[in-house]
Parts: sequence; C-alpha cells; structure tokens
Amino acid sequence: MRDGSGLVGWGEAARLEVSGPDRFAQADKWWREFCAHLDVDDELGVPGSGPVAFISMAFADSPGDSVLIVPEVVVGRRNGQQWITTIGAGDTDPEIAPLSRPSTVRYANGQLPVTQYREAVREAVARMRGGELDKVVLAHDLVAVTDKRLDQRFVLQGLARRYPECWAYAVDGLVGATPELLLRRTGAVVDSRVLAGTTWPHDGVSDEELASALMASEKNLEEHDYAITSLAETLRPFCTTMSVEGPSVLRLPNVSHLSSDVIGTLESSVSLLHLGSAVHPTAAVGGTPRLDATTLIGQLEGMDRGRYAGPVGWIDGNGDGELGIALRCAQISGSTARLFAGCGLVADSDPDIEVQEAHAKMRPMREALEGL
Repeated sequence: MRDGSGLVGWGEAARLEVSGPDRFAQADKWWREFCAHLDVDDELGVPGSGPVAFISMAFADSPGDSVLIVPEVVVGRRNGQQWITTIGAGDTDPEIAPLSRPSTVRYANGQLPVTQYREAVREAVARMRGGELDKVVLAHDLVAVTDKRLDQRFVLQGLARRYPECWAYAVDGLVGATPELLLRRTGAVVDSRVLAGTTWPHDGVSDEELASALMASEKNLEEHDYAITSLAETLRPFCTTMSVEGPSVLRLPNVSHLSSDVIGTLESSVSLLHLGSAVHPTAAVGGTPRLDATTLIGQLEGMDRGRYAGPVGWIDGNGDGELGIALRCAQISGSTARLFAGCGLVADSDPDIEVQEAHAKMRPMREALEGL
C-alpha cells in the first residue's frame, strides 16, 4: 500500500518457497505455469486485478529463502477503482480479530551488534581506500521482544500513517515501509525510484539547510551516482528508451534521501520477475562492483540478511507489478521482531556517522512497534 492505494490479501491458494542463484527464474516459471491453468474472469483488466502473487525474495543467493504467496482473496484500490479478486472459494467476509498492540517492547543485540557493525564499516572503508572496490552497503540488526504476540496489522497501521509516501508491505512475516521502488512494470513501461545518499535531522539544522547540504555533498552524490549507474546499466538492455530524472531530495520524517527516477520503455514483454533478477542487487543495497561488494558483505556482516534488502511486492497474471526494496523493516515471528538497517559506504565514509545513520533508519520500525 502507498498513500491509500495498493493490494491487501488473505488466505493462501498457493505458495512457493525457493532459494539459490536461480530463485527468480524458478519463481517466474512457477507463476507462469500457475496462471496458465487458471480460468480467469477479470472485468477490469488493470494491473493488480485478476490473479496476484505477493513476493518476498531473499537478498543473497545463499543463505536465505524466498517466497511467493497467492492469496485466496485480494482487495485492490487504485485511481478511484476498487475490486475484489477470489481464487476458488475464498472467504471475502472473514472474521476479523480486534487490533492488538503490545504493552512493552524490549531490545537486544541481533546477530551483528552496533559495536561490531562500526568495526565492519571501518574495515570496509579501509578496503575501499585500498582500491578493492568503490562502494558497499553494510547492515546490522536489532531484536525487539514484546509482551504479547505481535499483530502485524498494528505495525503496518503505524507505518502507513507516518510514512504515506512509502510502500507499506507485509509478506510472510516481513513487515516494513520502504521509500525505494526497485521496479514497477505497467505494460511496456518500467520505472524505478532510486535512493542513495542520506541525511537526518540533527543539531537544530532546518530542513532546507539539510537538503542543501545533501545536494552539495560529494560523498552522498558519489554514493547516489553508483546506485543510478548500476540500475540503469542492468535495465538498459531490456529497453528501447530510458530517461533519468534527478537527483532531488526526498524528505521523510526520520531521514532525507537523494532520489532519482528511472523510466524506460521495454523492448519486449519481459516479466517483472525476470527484470528483478537482472537488476538485483543494485548498488543502493549491494555495492560497486556488484560481485566484489556482495562478497565483502558476506565477509564483514557475518549474518543472514534473510529477505531484508531483497525485492518485495506483487506480480499479476500479465507480468505487471511492483517490487520495492525491503528496507525499514522487521522479520516478525510471534512476539519477536528482527529489525534491520544499512548504510551505503564509500571511501570517505565515517564509521561513527554511519552508525548514527543506521540508528535513524531504524526509527520508523521502532516507532511502529511502540505505537508512537
């Protein structure tokens, strides 16, 4: 959901779990075959009507499990149109439990605590200054434990209310609100919103001053340029035309980002999942060069990101859909939530400042858990 538009589903008509380097291809093949056996009655014929699968892909080839879920019922709303799609005998009027919120939230170190994250950043900066690579994105995690089983609807409600310009999502326990659109395919048009380069409110500096400093920052502009270049170069072979608009400043309650939009016209009818396989991971969540960066992430983080920073969203029977990047999120299981935050690093990065940035990026999920 974004600004009141999007898709909500419940029930499971079908489910696929995949892993490994060919997870996108396996998912795409399975989805095509699943749709081919459906008898579809779709009066609207718009993106998101008809059969829909919700997607959450692992960040890395290994470890990490990816999942596609086909809901029994999907409710959609976009551009003044609203619809309900059912597969089989889906219950369109389920019994809905009251919203539940936790009374207490306690935090504990995750697999990569802040102190170790700072050292990982320091080592990555040394590697980049030594010429091994240009950019890498490192993340760390934090565990939240509540006094009762977490209600994902309560978390989503808070995220959607405070961050309407972001894409709020919940797929198989991964819950968040991402400001970054990896890919959206609508017929022959594909577009992306790329974010890289960040600042956050501090020291009484006005929003205008923060934005001006961000636009003038060589470090942040360099980081942003790597992200745009990686997305455009991997997407361009599929397009007849492509344009890049930006950067500009995207202002959110917790941080501000350098933001650019990439828009292309597809040369052929290639599916969203096929495109996702080509562009993931971009330099916005991996680094440059891609292989060197993902190798270094595995060495320095020493944790399983799971589906954090992987593509998350939906695809319909025509191959249209939206994939955001799973940021500002937590993996929820029972009364436990594992929160993630990461920062793009270049040779000029300062470990202490990157720790502060990661803290600012965890704020949306912490506020949602605490009901702020």
